[in-house]
Amino acid sequence: MLRRKAEGLLLLLILLSLYGCGKEEIRYGLLAGGSVSFEELQGKVVLINYWAEWCRPCRIEIPELNHFAQQHPDNVRVLSVNFDGVVGENLFEQVQALGIEFDTLLQDPRIDLAVLASSGLPETIVLNRKGEVQQVLFGPQTLQSLEAILDAPRL
Repeated sequence: MLRRKAEGLLLLLILLSLYGCGKEEIRYGLLAGGSVSFEELQGKVVLINYWAEWCRPCRIEIPELNHFAQQHPDNVRVLSVNFDGVVGENLFEQVQALGIEFDTLLQDPRIDLAVLASSGLPETIVLNRKGEVQQVLFGPQTLQSLEAILDAPRL
């Protein structure tokens, strides 16, 4: 009986020690250098925009996203992800050609965020201030539609 209590106490101690271990912070490399995690962006609304060089609506949307990011530097972070998985110098050249002024992630966070793959562009994943996926937007966004996101009560 004493042995069973000791085993139970040991199991409880192990479980309590594991409870204090949170999940590991995932960091994503940035094209401009450095890295970012969604944990460090908590408190901000995060927009993760998927684009491709061949996507005409993306080319229309990018200036709107640039302007939106410039208007809200303290409470919004806009990030981009190349839909085609372009890397290296080609990625840098495409970002320059499209005039993307906000940070570009080198890895796609879609799996980590548990968001299903999309077959259309542009697409924008919206994270609320707690770092949770709030919504997924399809099609080109305008400055007006982006401003409406900030007015949403659950962000």
